Amino acid sequence: MRTDDFDYALPADRIAQQPAPRGSSRLLVLDRADGRIEHRRVSDLPDLLRPRDLLLLNDTRVIPARLHACRPTGRRFELLLLRELGGGAWETLVRPGSRTRPGERLELADGGVAVPLERRGDGRWAVAFDPALGLDRLEEIGEVPLPPYIARPDGATPADRETYQTVYAATPGAVAAPTAGLHFSRELLEAVTVRGVEPAYLTLHVGLGTFRPVAAERVADHRMHSEWYRFSEHTAAAVNTALANDRRVVCVGTTAVRALEGALAAGRGVVAPGDAWTDIFITPGFTFSGAGALLTNFHLPRSTLLMLVSAFAGRELVLEAYREAIVSGYRFYSYGDAMLIV
Repeated sequence: MRTDDFDYALPADRIAQQPAPRGSSRLLVLDRADGRIEHRRVSDLPDLLRPRDLLLLNDTRVIPARLHACRPTGRRFELLLLRELGGGAWETLVRPGSRTRPGERLELADGGVAVPLERRGDGRWAVAFDPALGLDRLEEIGEVPLPPYIARPDGATPADRETYQTVYAATPGAVAAPTAGLHFSRELLEAVTVRGVEPAYLTLHVGLGTFRPVAAERVADHRMHSEWYRFSEHTAAAVNTALANDRRVVCVGTTAVRALEGALAAGRGVVAPGDAWTDIFITPGFTFSGAGALLTNFHLPRSTLLMLVSAFAGRELVLEAYREAIVSGYRFYSYGDAMLIV
């Protein structure tokens, strides 16, 4: 497969710049069996899900991972924290990476310093911070790491700190939101529970592996970065019980799919409680072991996320659904509308 097999044209005005109120977005429902498309609302989910479905959600919490730093000469740098390395250092995406010098001291907004230690490839550096970056300090000097297609000339707003976070976010560590989960209000979660749907929460910290662009011409030549995930004993048991009893597992977002399928592959068909890393790359031809339905947003062309969705529903069917969504005026990407694939 070629990367451009997953390309499509999207008018710029279809990229959502602000979120709709939680639970109010449009919802395109795609039936994999017959290709039928329905136009609904996210608020219809209680009627679209089945009693005894297991709803699998990612409770990762986005940290204020974007920092600004400068040299004494005034040159500015943007630092995107990817993951903690220990000893006060973080793996960090540095821009402009070509201007970065090992050992130099870059000043942060509160007077602390960031010191690039070594290159790690793809614009990533090991960066030491003095004083160490705790969550409280990040809340003071960090910025919500909105994706570049959401235009914020002056940076993310205070409102983005709330809207670019799921209402059930619990475990800090993500540098991007699991955006399908942004559609849920507490009231909508309660409504699906009343319907008889069982919610269960895993954690996968969304990182570079999810949003890194595919630069290779051939899909097989792309390499995913690893992402950390964790299944609690409760969630592992809930998933294993559901699968053993032929109950449908409805994954909220591609990150839930990656964690589930990665865990099932590692456990030979059983999800083990605990934490691990996955670099699973799901493309058409993949055999799904756990995911039975998928709630997801509309993804960028040529992205690993679109490839995963195409693996789940079929590339031609997904691209046809995307064309239908464009014609019908759906809003795309992180703050956009949703798609339920059954």
